[in-house]
Parts: sequence; C-alpha cells; structure tokens
Amino acid sequence: MSELFSNNESLSAVCAQPELDSSVAMSLPVASPATKPARPLSMRNVIGDSTLMLQLFGMIDRVGRCHSTVLITGESGTGKELVARAVHDNSPRSAGPFVVVNCGAIPEALLESELFGHARGAFTGAHQTRQGRVAAAKGGTLFLDEIGELPLALQVKLLRLLQQHEYSPVGDTRTMAADVRIVAATNKDLESEVAAGMFREDLYYRLNVIHLRVPSLRNRTDDIPALVDHFLVQACKRVGRSALRVSRAAMELLASWSWPGNVRELENTIERSAILCQGETIEPGDLPSRIRGLSAEQRFGTKLPDAGLDLRAAVESFENELIRQALDRTSWNKNRAARLLGLNRTTLVEMLKRKRLSTRAA
Repeated sequence: MSELFSNNESLSAVCAQPELDSSVAMSLPVASPATKPARPLSMRNVIGDSTLMLQLFGMIDRVGRCHSTVLITGESGTGKELVARAVHDNSPRSAGPFVVVNCGAIPEALLESELFGHARGAFTGAHQTRQGRVAAAKGGTLFLDEIGELPLALQVKLLRLLQQHEYSPVGDTRTMAADVRIVAATNKDLESEVAAGMFREDLYYRLNVIHLRVPSLRNRTDDIPALVDHFLVQACKRVGRSALRVSRAAMELLASWSWPGNVRELENTIERSAILCQGETIEPGDLPSRIRGLSAEQRFGTKLPDAGLDLRAAVESFENELIRQALDRTSWNKNRAARLLGLNRTTLVEMLKRKRLSTRAA
C-alpha cells in the first residue's frame, strides 16, 4: 500500500473504531460526540481528517506508553499492519525492531520454528541453530498478522509466551526469556472461532487487552477524496505521467462505491485509471466497469414507487434476500456468512431462528 508518511509508513489509509476493556476505558476521558476530537500527536504527517481516524490515533496516543497486548481486527485491505506500526512507533519500544509474522502465509510445519527458532539437528535440514522471530523482535514489537490462522498446537505455546514471557526453541530443552510486545491482527471473528473450537478462549482473552477495530472504507467515505488525491500523485510518479486530476463525476462514483477490497482496492483502482486515462483528467469512463456501471438507484437504493410501499415489509424482504445470498455463497457456513454480513455468528443464528430461515431449502 502506498506510503502516506515521510518515513514510508502509510497510516492515513486507515482509521478505526477503537475499543478498550472497561477497566481501561473507565480512566480515559470521553470526547463529546458533538465535538470533533483534537488532532492527535500520532497523526503527524497523516493525510485525512475523518472522525474515526481522529478517534483511532487519539487512542494510540493514550495507550502508547503502556506495554499491553493489542488486538487489531478488520476486513482485509483496511490497513491493520499499518495500525500495528503506529502502535509500535508511539510506544516505549519504538527504538526496537518491528518484526512481522504472517501466520497464514507460513506452512504449519515451519511456523513454530519461524516463531521460536530451532536447535541444530532439531529436524531434517536443521544444519545449524537458528533464532526465531521472537528473538529477532527483542526490545521491540512482534506483530502476528492473521492470528486466527494459528494452529491450535501453537496457540498453547503463544499463550505461554504471553503469560510467562518465555519460550523454548524447537529441539531445545532450554527456556529462553522473551522481551517483546505482542500486537496481533485478524479479519476473523475470534469470538465465533472460540465458539467453534477453532481458537482457544484463554488465548483470545489474553490477546484482547486493548482492541482496535478497523472499519471498512465504505464506513468512512469522508477520507476518500484525500486518499484518491494522494494515491493519484503516487500513481503518476510510478507510471511516469504528469499530474492528473479527477473530475467531479468520477469522484462521486468513487465516493459512492462500496469498496469490498477497502483501501487496497481504492489504491489499485487509482493506479489503473492513471495508466488508462488518455487526457489530463480522470473521467467516469476511465474507472472500472464495476464502478461506473452502477446507476444512481443501484448505488443509493431502490426507487420509491409512485404508489408507495410497505416499508417494513420491503426492509424485511431485502434483509432476508441478503442473508440467503450470504448463506448460499458460503455453503451455509454460518461463521463465514456472518462475516460477509458484518455480524457476529450468534446474531445471525438468532436472526435465522426469528425469520425461520434456519433450514436450508432443498
């Protein structure tokens, strides 16, 4: 994702609805909803000024001096790693390393060694002792991305690391002290994963000391014009074009699109448009068909019939149809369907019972 900071760390592309546990939240001042919060110190050099962004960076300012574990949640493409970097940069460990481990990208057989290291001869191919990412992050922050993909066997060892600040490399009987702060991120609903037996409950609560929730781009459209302008400047530099601008009609389309791929999709869309644009202004015709092909009714809702309608029945029908689509798309996997709908699994199950949609049609 393109950089929005002078130090090559893009943070204006993300903003979050932060959550703290009650014991922490009780000691923090609450801004009046009618008053926009002051610009936090951690927003230096940040592009964008939405209320959600101000809330996020205000939270980072307030918790930055602590050493507590942080859990970051949100859809793919919202910028969870960038939020993790902000937490690190505003912490007492900012001078230390920021080490990233993608728990979903490393094969399960190798993940334990990647995290904790291994002794020589611990397994076939282990020709020498090797330190893991925990040791590499000494004095800094270990960012565990896609923590929801961590195998159950390794969840036990991560819990030991969090509780006792120690670990053992693979094939080594020694106990090593760990000096790291853990920041984890996931696009999964970990509460549903716990209920399904796929994630340890004790580990979930140990990770969820401070919770930062990164909302989708469609829920913070105020930042889209600023992000478009920034990404356009960056795209023009990459493709070797002179400065371009975005027409009002094109910007309206960009602002009204739902952005299922979030900020990453927006950045890629702007780069594509910069490449294909034949003039000096990006027009609707330069945007992908999925964006420009939507009519105003499709973007903003169904047109009200001249004769009127039964609003409650129409809303109920629309809601039922979206639920059916989510269930059909996920082969009636309620965890995945709930994520598609932005719901907790328990909420979806209750809706299915109330609507009598719990039995799959033959």
